[in-house]
Amino acid sequence: MATGLEDAAKVAALPQEGVHCYAANSKQISVRRIVTVILMAVFAVLAVLFFVNENRQVLIGCIAVAAFIVSLLVFIQTFLIAKYRVAVDYNEKKVILRYRFSLISIPFDSFDARDGEPDKAEELLENANNSGEKTFYLVLDNVFDEACFQTSTKDLASRDDFFQLKEETFAIADAYGARNSEDAIKPNQPPKKESVDKAETSEGDVDDIVKKAIEE
Repeated sequence: MATGLEDAAKVAALPQEGVHCYAANSKQISVRRIVTVILMAVFAVLAVLFFVNENRQVLIGCIAVAAFIVSLLVFIQTFLIAKYRVAVDYNEKKVILRYRFSLISIPFDSFDARDGEPDKAEELLENANNSGEKTFYLVLDNVFDEACFQTSTKDLASRDDFFQLKEETFAIADAYGARNSEDAIKPNQPPKKESVDKAETSEGDVDDIVKKAIEE
């Protein structure tokens, strides 16, 4: 839906078809898989022990089962973000963000991109590590809705991917002009991290997600 804020020449200069996908950091994926496999094994053993021993602890056994399921879901999620964490869909004119098991779609005509910044915990951790390589942050936002997402050079497969995504999303935001709306979030306002949880899950329930991950 047109908002009247578009710059026709800049919109025409954008790719008119194709989908550009940006996968998650492979190291991050590997660490999550290793950790979750270990946790699943531990929680599975604990569940069996608490359910079958003489002094059965049903409550603790149920907690162990729940922890196993959470670990399993995180493990499955690593396969989803390996395909892409962020995608720019020029066919459907939208930016797609993968957050946990949700797919958040932001139409180009309500999309904004801007430089982000670490929260206090991330900033302290970076200062402590002092690796010498600066982490850059990018906010991807729906200015007419609650959906707001932040990614960084640590989250994506490579720094080149991050800066290519930044270039693409800045060009889209500039062309469609949603950031110029009176309803737009001011550039210096930090993303509402809690608002991502309120976005609709477009992949359906967990059973559908598990089935899809297994089929792929």
